[in-house]
Order: sequence, then C-alpha cells, then structure tokens
Amino acid sequence: MRRADRLFQIVQYLRGGRLVTAASLAGRLEVSERTIYRDIADLQSTGVPIDGEAGVGYIMREGFELPPLMFSRDEIVALVTGARLARAWGGATVARAAEEALIKIQAVLPDNAKGQIAQTEIHAPDFMMHQDVRERFDLLEQAADKRRIVEIGYQDADGTSTARRIRPLGLWFWGKVWTLAAWCELRVDFRTFRLDRIETIKQTSDQFRPERGRTLADYYRLKERDERPFDADRFR
Repeated sequence: MRRADRLFQIVQYLRGGRLVTAASLAGRLEVSERTIYRDIADLQSTGVPIDGEAGVGYIMREGFELPPLMFSRDEIVALVTGARLARAWGGATVARAAEEALIKIQAVLPDNAKGQIAQTEIHAPDFMMHQDVRERFDLLEQAADKRRIVEIGYQDADGTSTARRIRPLGLWFWGKVWTLAAWCELRVDFRTFRLDRIETIKQTSDQFRPERGRTLADYYRLKERDERPFDADRFR
C-alpha cells in the first residue's frame, strides 16, 4: 500500500470520535506500530486534529473533513465507466473494489457533483462474465503481482489439451475475452492464453525473478516487431 493511501485510511479509521490504538491501526494496515507513530505525527503536523499518544491511543476531534475531490463532468463519467466495466468484466476481487471505489468517490464529491454518478447512463452487463473466469482472473492477477509460477491445464483452439508451467506477466481485455501474457516454460517462449480456455489452474509457491528476454517489456518489444496482421478471430 502506498504511503498516501495509508494516511488516508488512518484518517478514515479515526473518524467518529473513536479511540483507536496504534496496535489496532498497525494490524489493519499491515505495518509496524513505529510506522503508525510516524504517520500520526506527520498527520498532526499538517493540521489534522488528532489527539493521543503512543501506548494510549488516538482520537480525532469532530469537524475535520478531507477536502472534496474536484472532478469535471467528463472525468466523473470516465471514472464511473471504468468502475462499471471493472465490476462487470473484472475478477471478483476487482469487481468488489470497483463498487467500493464508486462509494468512496461519491462520499467525497461536492454536493453539486454527487448526482452525476447516478446520472451517468453508461452501463456494462455482467451476465456474460462466468464465475470461473472471474476466479481465474483473480488467481492470475495475484500471481503476476507476486511473481509466482502457475501450473495450468490449457485447451487450444483445436481442442488439444496440454499441461503448462508459466510465469504470468499481465492480463489483457479484448471486448469479450481476457487473455494472459506469460512466459511458458514448456515452449521456452512467450505465449498468450485465453482465460476461458484454461481448464485447471494451480498457483505454486515458486517465485520467479525478472530475467532478460523473459519480461513484460521484452514481450512488448517482440509484439512491436511482429509484422503479422492482427487475427481478430482468435479472440472471439
């Protein structure tokens, strides 16, 4: 979690006149108590009315409000559109986070802008995103983030099934299909996998390090040099 996000969360946890200990904040934010002490001191130095001390707890006096977020009408539409698409077509974790993000954004918008979220008539139906694909999305996104090797059973367009051991690098959305860019240890090369053709998936405890010639940047460079025409049928 970025430090700015952590400071924001501390303010949220202290709302409502509750006495909150540094140990409690540290547990929720997964940092040390020493980090919380520094964060509280920094918030106090910027004028946030937090009372208390180490070993006792902290409380925030009533009346403090974060400044409202100022977005233009088009920026609000863009945020709502992105959140609704993520909610409809993302993994289960991303979908929940998108819903929560919309609630938080609305909570801190100025009153004259709050209605714009409900008035944005751009929608994305979610009935075409199967639950098993959502679960694969979450597992692969987490594996790419933590650089964990994944073992999959994959069926190609011809119906041939193979077992693969791969390094997940990134996810791409093609309108109706999610694909995974990965380094395939079976083929010793980059491969792109459709999530809806993954039959089994297992996240291992093995981690991989970025290696020259096997990174996402290398994958991009390879695609930029590839002069073959894009095959749209592949992603239908």
